[in-house]
Amino acid sequence: MLTRLLNRLGFEKRSDGDPYWENYAALRTGLQGNAESVSAVYACVSAISETIASLPLHLYERGDARAKAKHHSLYVTLHDMANPYQTALEFREWMQASVLLRGNAYARIERGYDGQVRALHPIPADRVTVLKTNTGHLYEYTDTNSRVIRLLADEMFHLKHRAGDEVLLGISPIAASRATIDLAIAERDHGNATFTNGARLAGILKFPQKLKPEQRQALKSSWDSQYSGAANSGKTAVLEEGVEYQTVSMTLEDAEWIAARQFSVEEIARIFRVPPTVIGDLRHGNYSNSVEMSRVFVTMTLRRHLVMWEQAISQQLLTPAGRRLYKPEHSVEGLLRGDATNRADFYDKGISSGWLLPSEARRLENLPKIEGIDEAAQTARATRAHQDATGQAAGERANPGTDQRSMAAAT
Repeated sequence: MLTRLLNRLGFEKRSDGDPYWENYAALRTGLQGNAESVSAVYACVSAISETIASLPLHLYERGDARAKAKHHSLYVTLHDMANPYQTALEFREWMQASVLLRGNAYARIERGYDGQVRALHPIPADRVTVLKTNTGHLYEYTDTNSRVIRLLADEMFHLKHRAGDEVLLGISPIAASRATIDLAIAERDHGNATFTNGARLAGILKFPQKLKPEQRQALKSSWDSQYSGAANSGKTAVLEEGVEYQTVSMTLEDAEWIAARQFSVEEIARIFRVPPTVIGDLRHGNYSNSVEMSRVFVTMTLRRHLVMWEQAISQQLLTPAGRRLYKPEHSVEGLLRGDATNRADFYDKGISSGWLLPSEARRLENLPKIEGIDEAAQTARATRAHQDATGQAAGERANPGTDQRSMAAAT
């Protein structure tokens, strides 16, 4: 009651007394915005969040049939429209980016009269506080009208990155590797400052006699106005009265600035576990390893996040009875949609091996159904198998001593 009274009077206290939250909030304050201005960080976050958001996410009925539960309201929320203002892709991309940048992503769950999910409304992670209770935990967030709203655990959809000291909160890769990100920002700012100042070297002016304070200030202002800045780049300085100019800074070449910038791309890619070729670093890339790195990107980078989504949906958006009937699952084959050759080869091998039906391949391609196409494919496959067996038997009859000669030669 005291906390609510203080909130109404404007003295908001968004903490449950655990100093971890204050330390966590201070750690990430301003860090995400600066980090995302680094191109490698932005590319890693975009590669992961955009790819996951574009993958088909379906709600399946459990069983051998693997039928899609299109009649379920959660299917529409996850596959089509998450809320009146965001499509499913926009919502999932926003949530995944929040997980990577802030360690946590929150969405208020809107349920219908039957208790099923009707919509998911995202909430910026900086506005949410997790409160521990004797029986579990609660969520508090501040809306756009500065009102503090408290939600039960089953009213909030919460995704989190790897947990830190507090298991209820995730730590983003940026916060966990802050020193690496700060170094990349410092290298970028150094380059910006150098080129903004016309790539001029920092130095000192040496005078044979002592100058008065006002003379030093006037000389500095005159020098900066005439010779510093990109507009004055390349001008020739004129020195009088025995004045000498002496540099005191390293050049970009001396500091190996370019090499450091390239290495920072590798370090940031390592933090997010993204192959460098995926974010445009092709210094060590070729066609062969780029294809392999794309596969690694799916199996080593995306898999953890895909499982996070699927398990969080099952735990938080489905009831215990619903979990026994339905399960969410991503269709990773959607990554092949942009490559017609690989996609056709994938379908051909599946149909030839018998684990994929032509009708299923057409359904994956959003093509209309053709009656009898599966039966025709099965008949053709059986015919080819019979012809192969017949040809092999005829060859053995024509060369009855082949096996004996082969065995003798081997001996």
